[in-house]
Amino acid sequence: MSTPKKNSGDNQASSHTLLEGRLGYKLESALLVRALTHRSYAYENGGLPTNERLEFLGDSVLGLVVTDTLYTTHPDLPEGQLAKLRAAVVNSRALAEVGRGLDLGSFIRLGRGEEGTGGRDKASILADTLEAVIGAVYLDQGLDAASELVHRLFDPLIEKSSNLGAGLDWKTSLQELTATEGLGVPEYLVTETGPDHEKTFTAAARVGGVSYGTGTGRSKKEAEQQAAESAWRSIRAAADERAKAAADKAVQAVQAVEASEDDDEGPSSVSA
Repeated sequence: MSTPKKNSGDNQASSHTLLEGRLGYKLESALLVRALTHRSYAYENGGLPTNERLEFLGDSVLGLVVTDTLYTTHPDLPEGQLAKLRAAVVNSRALAEVGRGLDLGSFIRLGRGEEGTGGRDKASILADTLEAVIGAVYLDQGLDAASELVHRLFDPLIEKSSNLGAGLDWKTSLQELTATEGLGVPEYLVTETGPDHEKTFTAAARVGGVSYGTGTGRSKKEAEQQAAESAWRSIRAAADERAKAAADKAVQAVQAVEASEDDDEGPSSVSA
């Protein structure tokens, strides 16, 4: 008797159930399949529908929800600063990190070429797919459900965006920090890889000839912002560590003085 072959459809259904559990929503099967179909897979399989239209829709839904939240929670900020806060939340690196938290890469339908070059962890692919999934939730479940999903996934990033500093963008915040620390003016070295239709930019943030952080993105500007964030965190952490060490040293000095004074004020002998 021959052993029944494992049904690939069953595997796909099981995989989708796992992802839907993480999303908190059960979606129409064909819609979810499309949301997970990268163009490289579509081209290698006879021109199947890709997730690009859903990505376009999801990008708009994500932008609307994040913008509404920032508008409500920062009533005194002008438009320009709100736009910078939104850019700190809605960018490929941030979306990719959210996608990694869902293990989204393991569910994407990729072509062999992208598969072979690490496409499942590529920031641009993860970001685009997450937007497509948000678009699918919007189509299948409505705006309230899509909004709830965006809040659940992105509220921590929205809160974090408020800590950027006075400049409200990482390059400005880094320049302010390096000036305060007497380190000089940051410089950015940018390289690019990939075909013209899908370039990846990598930036290194250097101060005084030392590289403090790197970043990647689908544009030079985004890569520089990510590098600036990484450098800001590195320099800020070192500055905080120095401040803590200085504070500890000051406390020890005070304690030593107090101990010395206690010794001087010890019991004295009384003459008969």
